[in-house]
Amino acid sequence: MKFSLIIAALLPLSVVAQGFRALPEKLFPEQDTAKIYTVGGYRHGISFFPKVKNPHVEYEAGSQLTFDKFHSAPAIYTYMQRFAEQYPNLVDIYQVATSYEGRPIYQMTVTNKQIGKPTDKPAAFFEGNRHSGEVSSAESVMWLMYYLLDNYGKDAEVTALVDNNTIYLRPINNPDGHNLYMYTATMNRSTVRPVDNDGDGLLDEDSPIDLNGDGVIVKMRYKDKEGDYVIDPRDKSGRIMKYVGKGKGEYKVVSEGIDHDGDGKIGEDGIGGLDLHRNYPENWRPMQEKTGHGWSQSGAGEAPLSENETKAVVSFLLENPNIYVVNSMDTRVPMHLRAPSTSAPEERMYPEDLKWYTYFDEVGKSITGYEKAGDVYVAYNDGRPSTPLFGHGPDFGYFYYGAIWYGDEIWDNAKPKEDLNGDGEKDELDQLIWDEKENGGRGFIAWQKYQHPQFGEVEIGGWDPKFFSQNAPSGQIERWAKNEALFNVAMLKHLPRLSWADWEVKKIKSYKNDSTDYRVRLAYRNEGKLPTALRQADLIKIVKQDRFNIQFTGELAEGEKPRYQVLEETLNQPRPWRKEDAKPSHKYYKEVGHAEGGATNTAEFKIRVYGSGSLQLKASVETTRAGQLPEKAITIQ
Repeated sequence: MKFSLIIAALLPLSVVAQGFRALPEKLFPEQDTAKIYTVGGYRHGISFFPKVKNPHVEYEAGSQLTFDKFHSAPAIYTYMQRFAEQYPNLVDIYQVATSYEGRPIYQMTVTNKQIGKPTDKPAAFFEGNRHSGEVSSAESVMWLMYYLLDNYGKDAEVTALVDNNTIYLRPINNPDGHNLYMYTATMNRSTVRPVDNDGDGLLDEDSPIDLNGDGVIVKMRYKDKEGDYVIDPRDKSGRIMKYVGKGKGEYKVVSEGIDHDGDGKIGEDGIGGLDLHRNYPENWRPMQEKTGHGWSQSGAGEAPLSENETKAVVSFLLENPNIYVVNSMDTRVPMHLRAPSTSAPEERMYPEDLKWYTYFDEVGKSITGYEKAGDVYVAYNDGRPSTPLFGHGPDFGYFYYGAIWYGDEIWDNAKPKEDLNGDGEKDELDQLIWDEKENGGRGFIAWQKYQHPQFGEVEIGGWDPKFFSQNAPSGQIERWAKNEALFNVAMLKHLPRLSWADWEVKKIKSYKNDSTDYRVRLAYRNEGKLPTALRQADLIKIVKQDRFNIQFTGELAEGEKPRYQVLEETLNQPRPWRKEDAKPSHKYYKEVGHAEGGATNTAEFKIRVYGSGSLQLKASVETTRAGQLPEKAITIQ
């Protein structure tokens, strides 16, 4: 209201009197009825693409959320809004940031709002769709959302999780890339911000193109005397190409498209190219360092947190340090993936923290069936020479934020687990068999002849890059989304949980001058499994020590000169910066470190009481990541 009045005061009276019409709300390509999808940003290549409706995607929300297909952003937001209306005591939806192109980034908080504030509870954060095309991660966040809400009040464990914890859910952290992926044949890595990927001084000048208009950008093969491929002689259908070495083959195999900039390459500099998963502040490196002798990181962005989408994650987490568990999901190794990304775990991680990570590695594999789990630097490379990743989310999550943080990879590219054709190999021929048997043959786009403007006759075809290679096909996604979500539920079940333990007030000595000494013992218990904070979290001071807050009340605490005394400085008092500002206070505190899972922490102190009269204390427990214990009143005398 104040803002409206200020605007009115600044406008000429005649304009106010006549009234004025507000500008129409901006429509994004996924919202309008145009047949062309236009991408924001200045670039040297094309910014507009034909819209498509992919059969693997549900573009409008149905009557009920199901997982037989993937979901567009508008459909996801519709389901989120329905949940908010259906569960008003459990759900809040809000915008946390704005994307590069100006789209809102939405997030949901799930907790029982009638049992404490969200910020007073242990918390978890689950994020999907940081990378444009890795839409399986959004489906896993949505599956978790549905599971928690639908089972609340029905399943005792789920009900307790929602009552006692706060779960932050962000299905789509990169709505620009998500919508480009879902509404066009185009693919890109992450943000759509124009970038010079091939170092020729041009931005996004050579994007792949859907030449034959079938709604999918696949591969082209054409005969060439300097070819690198042959048709695999084992494949009687002639679909699979086999690499035989540079210049030793019969065919070239390249991306579908044309060579826009005449450099002999196709599709090497398409839309965007930055990587939001290399834009975190921990151990960030530039895309090009100046000396030629140091480390650089492709896709890192102009600076740490230069991209709105990454900044939106980091800012939210730093503002909400009660978050203990994070999974920021991708596709498609599959693997439970974590820090470190630039060194072996034993070189940089506290052993007691690493023990928890290796434990969750095994928990994850037992639920999802993934073959791999572990760190980026050693385990991910799996015997290959270790290659560091800089500015990586899991490293921020542990080293900078002190949390249990995974960047899990969903889907396995239909990697064959069995030798289905009995030839002693597990390869693309087995993938073809699996595709035909389990996926109705949708995974491979049959080769079709096409007259190319630069190469003459070519064939266009190959594996579906979106809903076979990068993500599971529709009809297969729910199992992957569900299993990953259940791993996240398992981590939720390990969060710390506080309760009051036994307390004691004991008279230890009486004096002739009418004074008495008491020993007071307070205790709380961590009934959860994780400690109230990791050791790394304490080192970097993202958390405070667990703390008893104590206030004395009653007749003996009244007046300018209280008739009790805390002995031996066993309790601390908040102190002003200047001694001159100090005032009498009955508030004290005691920091007690952090409680391991199943352990009890205590505060013991002595007080001396003078004369008769009542004296009570009110005690509470305050932690950063394990929640708070409500005030407990104890009578001393």
